[in-house]
Amino acid sequence: MTVKEASGTLSTPKDVLEFARANNVEIVDVKFVDLPGMWQHFSMPLVEVKEAAFVDGFGFDGSSIRGFQSINESDMLLIADPTTAIIDPACAIPTLSLICNIIDPITREPYTRDARYVAQKAEAYLKSTGIADISYWGPEAEFFIFDSVRYDQNQHSAFYDVDSVEGIWNSGSNSAPNLGHRPRWKEGYFPTAPTDTLQDIRSEISLKLIEAGVPVEVHHHEVATAGQCEIDLRFGGLVKMGDALMVYKYVVKNVARAHGKTATFMPKPLFQDNGSGMHVHQSLWKDGKPLFFSADGYANLSEMAMYYIGGLLKHAPALLALAAPTTNSYRRLVPGYEAPVNLAYSRRNRSAAVRIPMYSTNPKAKRVEFRPPDASSNPYLTFAALLMAGLDGIMNKIDPGEPFDMDLYDLEPEEAARIKQVPGSLSESLDALEADHDFLLRGGVFTEDLLNTWIDYKRLKEVDPVRMRPHPYEFFLYYDI
Repeated sequence: MTVKEASGTLSTPKDVLEFARANNVEIVDVKFVDLPGMWQHFSMPLVEVKEAAFVDGFGFDGSSIRGFQSINESDMLLIADPTTAIIDPACAIPTLSLICNIIDPITREPYTRDARYVAQKAEAYLKSTGIADISYWGPEAEFFIFDSVRYDQNQHSAFYDVDSVEGIWNSGSNSAPNLGHRPRWKEGYFPTAPTDTLQDIRSEISLKLIEAGVPVEVHHHEVATAGQCEIDLRFGGLVKMGDALMVYKYVVKNVARAHGKTATFMPKPLFQDNGSGMHVHQSLWKDGKPLFFSADGYANLSEMAMYYIGGLLKHAPALLALAAPTTNSYRRLVPGYEAPVNLAYSRRNRSAAVRIPMYSTNPKAKRVEFRPPDASSNPYLTFAALLMAGLDGIMNKIDPGEPFDMDLYDLEPEEAARIKQVPGSLSESLDALEADHDFLLRGGVFTEDLLNTWIDYKRLKEVDPVRMRPHPYEFFLYYDI
């Protein structure tokens, strides 16, 4: 079995090990996601991995992983999913990559803080409702590729500095030679080379993703100067798309590094230019038929789709604690810069939190796009939470109100006041999640323990440290008081 033949065909440990030997694999790498959403891993020689390991598991120290166990309950096990086996696209030595779930070694029960398990429970819950049997997800995760980044924070100083040969600020630099051709602020969408310097890198990323079994539909430069990019993945089921997005971020970062560059999914690394979001397209299907289409509905949406939107908009403040989960996320979620700060829905309108794409009249293409998330989030938690909000909207027939098809940034003050806005900070979103999370607990998809751990971690490790530190701009504002 070749690398290309592996995609979607491996289902048993025996299949995986035969695939590994056929591809001259020497190392097996097991990966799992921590609570904030970053991959963790360790590796072993192929000769040490037997079929029984897929049942017995691989041990690790859960107390050293963010958001996991206390030191007195540190032993945990990884259970590899054979269907995720690929040849690692970032390794020079032939390496088999496996994505894992986490279980308790004593009870053998799935670990409730394992985000991938949450996504699996969300898929099972959807089926149990009878509303649909599958949900499809298509995230558009944007990112920057810079040439260098420097940052530091200590008791007496703080700074960051990013640079890119594409950055319009380098138009006057005394480089040898300065060849010009840089996208101006907010004009990176989407000139050809030589202004777009990252075509081949994006193509390389795309081809590596395809080789790893992650289908790519399109890639292009994005709006911001200095190397903002987007590579769109073909839609897939909830868990599979969570896996695919983890592979996506991994490949983007490693291909950039191989070219002597650095990639980041940080939502707002540049002031006064567009930030990086992750617009999430989603739809429900049953018995092979799309459920969001109606020829007579607004933007060809069914009543079910409208209720789904109602759930997204009602729970949006709480959802953003998971879907826009960093303090930096709220530097992006400000008016302008195409940021979806308005909790409204519209066809085609990118200033609304929910957009209904109108590129096609095919019922199979009918979907809703939730625009506030960004790729700093844990995709398994984000997709699961969005699904639970949409299902709550359907079950409770939540009316999303009237659509707003005008430019929401150009409304009269009294009209603008009628439209709710996204929270202005991570702290506000965490407060909203604390107050509004019962919809996430249905079917045991999320647990109180996971949500409490998430809220406490974000407040202690992110909100408070940022809040308590002097900001460099405060010296500009206040030093001479």
